[in-house]
Amino acid sequence: MLKNLPHFSLLGIALFSFSCSNPSGDTSNLELTDSTSMIRPLYITDSVVHDTDDPAIWINRADYSKSLIIGTDKDQDGALYVFDLKGKIIDSLKVGDIQRPNNVDIGYDLVIGQDTLDFAVTGERFTSKLRFFSLPDMKEISAPGLEVYVGETGTEYKDLMGVALYQNPESGKYYVIAGRKNGPTDGSYLWQYELVDQDGSLQLDLVRKFGNYSGTKEIEAIAVDAELGYIYYSDETVGIRKYYADPAKGNEELAFFGQSGFADDHEGISIYKTGAKTGYLLISDQGANFFQVFPREGSTNNPHQHDLITKLPLSTISSDGSEVTNLALGPDFPKGLFVAMSDDKTFQIYRWEDLENYIKTKKN
Repeated sequence: MLKNLPHFSLLGIALFSFSCSNPSGDTSNLELTDSTSMIRPLYITDSVVHDTDDPAIWINRADYSKSLIIGTDKDQDGALYVFDLKGKIIDSLKVGDIQRPNNVDIGYDLVIGQDTLDFAVTGERFTSKLRFFSLPDMKEISAPGLEVYVGETGTEYKDLMGVALYQNPESGKYYVIAGRKNGPTDGSYLWQYELVDQDGSLQLDLVRKFGNYSGTKEIEAIAVDAELGYIYYSDETVGIRKYYADPAKGNEELAFFGQSGFADDHEGISIYKTGAKTGYLLISDQGANFFQVFPREGSTNNPHQHDLITKLPLSTISSDGSEVTNLALGPDFPKGLFVAMSDDKTFQIYRWEDLENYIKTKKN
């Protein structure tokens, strides 16, 4: 979430054998010749050691073309990897010794003591801690992490998985929303913490417990639309739930959509913005290797009615996490990029216009 980027940012946020560099100069990586066609990535990242799970995009505000992708390697001997926009690992920025990191998210301009930092946060499942790292140098903040779900005793109730950041555009307060492997079905599955500066040290202040849970599998994928003030999360195998991001607005469930038409797990959620209130929600239909697309703005008469637009046939395999930006990140990505985990130890990096072309063919 890029609070201090220029206003136009609202308008612009399996190893495969085929070539990903598009050397012919063709303007599209989209093939629609038959039912088996898929949208191809421009780049595929170098492989990690264990198991990719979730990516995030850090925007280099001094030079957008030098932005970075941060991705998790999910294992007891896990890590955060940093890639350039061509998918090459930057070895000097890799952070190891993270005990099963699932999700990662990025924040900007966090004030801690005398410092103002961009940062990444990931969840360390086997210690129930949030780990914070400054960007772009990947130096740890508040080592060795900050514990969440204090006092919980249920089976897997402390197994931290989903992580998403929210900065209130009015108050400037920063929050982190945490999901887990298992939890109660009484509407308190997600825990939301405010990030606070306590004498120059980063601390967590629990501000609410919220969120319905079906009890069928788990909640990992969480995404925040900071400008519109909503949290979305995947109740896996059941649907996508929507709540207010601001704790002061209460815990009413605003929408519960995508309850049919998914082959298996509902997974990663990304939000592409085409205007101040418009755009797309892209949600991984993991078992079918699709990303289902829903309108960010809802329907004409109901902002919380999210009806399916289309299904994107991407080349990712059994994708968990994803992220998207609408900012122009250099000549390769003039309308932004979409990056998604693939179950072959890689992330796949797409030009937004290739996804957009497919969406438009299905809307027209």
